[in-house]
Amino acid sequence: MSTICQQLSTTIIDGDEEKAPELVQKALDQGLAPIEILDNGLLLGMNEVSRRFEQEEMFVPEVLLAAKSMHDGLEVLRPHLIATGAKPIGRIVLGTVKGDIHDIGKNLVGMMCEGAGFEVINLGFDVDPEKFIEAVKENQPDIIGMSAMLTTTMIAMGYTIKALKEANLRDSVKVIVGGAPVDSETVERIGADGYAYNGPTAVKLVKRLLDVA
Repeated sequence: MSTICQQLSTTIIDGDEEKAPELVQKALDQGLAPIEILDNGLLLGMNEVSRRFEQEEMFVPEVLLAAKSMHDGLEVLRPHLIATGAKPIGRIVLGTVKGDIHDIGKNLVGMMCEGAGFEVINLGFDVDPEKFIEAVKENQPDIIGMSAMLTTTMIAMGYTIKALKEANLRDSVKVIVGGAPVDSETVERIGADGYAYNGPTAVKLVKRLLDVA
């Protein structure tokens, strides 16, 4: 592994959002392949962040900084990846359901999935079923991720899955759910495909559902 990629990986772990884009550009200027910068710099750093978070060696504020630095570095790298024909390992549509405005956890899941090599379309919060349907038709994702922080809004997850069925789209996409009031029983009750309680478990769940390493 090149020294610059090692530096980039460390920068991601440290959550230095100013330095990450600079190092990505420096690596490009040195002639490193975009995929090498992605795999051995950005993704390697975020994988270590995920590991430390699961081991309670890092906490949410630090993970958010790391994810932001990865995102900013990826913004510089993305055009070069596209130019080489490199493709994401999957596409995910995320949204906090109708009536709920909490989105910090959902955003963290999105950034960690992006850091794992997925393309993420973030619909924001207070997303009604129709908007999820439109996003599926427009983006043809592999996964829909829905979040709710309130028991009163969790019911919208079931409505969205029902809307997917009525639109004949349910079989074309996996559905995962998360948020404080959500658990494995919720998955069974509403007919989702899986439940994740934080960013790292969401990444593992998505990879398992799509059978990717």
